[in-house]
Amino acid sequence: MELNKYIDHTLLSPSATESDILRLCEEAMKYNFYSVCVNSCYVPIAKQALGRSEVKVCTVVGFPLGAMSTEAKIFEAKKAIEQGASEIDMVMNIGRLKSKNYVAVLKDISDVKRAIGLIPLKVILEISELSKNEIVKACEICIDAKADFVKTSTGFSKSGATLTAVKIMKKTVKDQLKIKASGGIRDAETALKYIEVGVHRIGASSGVAMMNNQTSNSTY
Repeated sequence: MELNKYIDHTLLSPSATESDILRLCEEAMKYNFYSVCVNSCYVPIAKQALGRSEVKVCTVVGFPLGAMSTEAKIFEAKKAIEQGASEIDMVMNIGRLKSKNYVAVLKDISDVKRAIGLIPLKVILEISELSKNEIVKACEICIDAKADFVKTSTGFSKSGATLTAVKIMKKTVKDQLKIKASGGIRDAETALKYIEVGVHRIGASSGVAMMNNQTSNSTY
């Protein structure tokens, strides 16, 4: 188990400075995390800081509310890719899902996916705002939209990932999509529980603590 390769080392605070982003990238290279996940304005800085390392640049689109136009999400995604992003995490239009306007939700996701092509697209469901049935429906829409991942949370809502929600997501998507758990995952033991139920990626700001925690406890 190489926990580090599951981690998107994340810093999405609106008050994050350029120095904070550089530190994030240094940590990611030190621990060989899968990626750094930053707001789109910091993609160029992260890309430059990571240089020729294997660490990828992930960015968020339509973040954190998901309530902007599809055209705005597409522009943000394409610009980020142009500047060096390797993966896109977009926020689903939650209000439209709750309005049962499933056609609009599907179009929003599929249009972004079509625009970015082979670049992996993770769709953030914001599970704290959804019922069990809405989580299932959101996952089904993501399958139809040809997304690559479903993701639990932005980390900016009432709560983050839960094992219950991830199990619902896994039961729905099976092996058709991958799953990213994010929001409130702060230690290696918790991260490994998510991986055991089928998560492919962990979004966390505490990746360094997780790695130190893992190496200090052989039961992990």
